[in-house]
Amino acid sequence: MAGAGPRRVLGIDPGSRITGFGIVDARGRELVYIASGVIRVEGRSFPERLRAIFEQLGEVVDDYRPDETAIEQVFVRSNPDSALKLGQARGAAICACVGRNLPLAEYTASMVKQAVTGNGAAAKDQVQYMVRTLLGLRGRLREDASDALGVALCHIHRDRLAGYFQ
Repeated sequence: MAGAGPRRVLGIDPGSRITGFGIVDARGRELVYIASGVIRVEGRSFPERLRAIFEQLGEVVDDYRPDETAIEQVFVRSNPDSALKLGQARGAAICACVGRNLPLAEYTASMVKQAVTGNGAAAKDQVQYMVRTLLGLRGRLREDASDALGVALCHIHRDRLAGYFQ
């Protein structure tokens, strides 16, 4: 995936109504916050929501030019219809990235929590606190954006552990 130089990673927290994104640069040992936000697609038909995720995430990629992408895997809860919709939203996000020739890595929620907090069962507020701490951010982050930044951080940490970032 990554080489020894600076890398820009786009993390994605997919959702069928709100998709979070977060962009982090890894410059040696330094982590630099670049941007984060959400793509809101509420109030549209489902096919229109998928198109909006695809198009708007594509704009994020075009604007910020990440080197790599990391996305959270679908966690199947008790509602299969919700899981299917989430999977389709995730697919739209994946297509927006791989259609622009970006390498893509996938991580479970517990892998992200483990990488960011040291605890694979950490609560959302613990993840948000550590994301803010690791990136030197003040104030509260929107949950979806914080989760996406956590995915990007997880990817960077895993690459570092694999020897990509020295």
